[in-house]
Amino acid sequence: MTTAHSPGSLQSQISASGVAAQGGAEFLTFRLGAEEYGIDILRVQEIRSYEEPTRIANSPSFIKGVVNLRGVIVPVVDLRIKLGCEKVEYNDFTVVIVLNVKGRVVGAVVDSVSDVIELGGEQIRPAPEMNTTVDTTFITGIASVAERMLILMDIEALMSSADMGLIDASRG
Repeated sequence: MTTAHSPGSLQSQISASGVAAQGGAEFLTFRLGAEEYGIDILRVQEIRSYEEPTRIANSPSFIKGVVNLRGVIVPVVDLRIKLGCEKVEYNDFTVVIVLNVKGRVVGAVVDSVSDVIELGGEQIRPAPEMNTTVDTTFITGIASVAERMLILMDIEALMSSADMGLIDASRG
């Protein structure tokens, strides 16, 4: 079982991880409800404690608003709402993962961050094909690590999807 960490304790792991080791890739793991996800560590800029963002009128429910991050206005997306988690609860473990996606800074609210792990290609299996109305194009694979199943996601594809409205597709 994985324990949640404070934003500061993982920040040092992220900084130390730098470039992914040859033959493997490093992922930041986090929880959304009962599921554990992994995203490419190279997309992560920092991890911050959750603070209530300033709401933007007429934005989708999963866009919580914006925060001022050292002079940069950053949109904040609640991944729990975006991905349809049953329960969305804000507590001491709730954090914002600050991401750099296609040159834009975006915050992603998650239940908690777990750790930084390196996965070799042999540990990653393709995501199962599902005939469903759920968009799974952002899921790049499933990794099995000891007793844990990690859903690996292409956070860049998710954050730049048309329904997010965050990144101008013409800017590429």
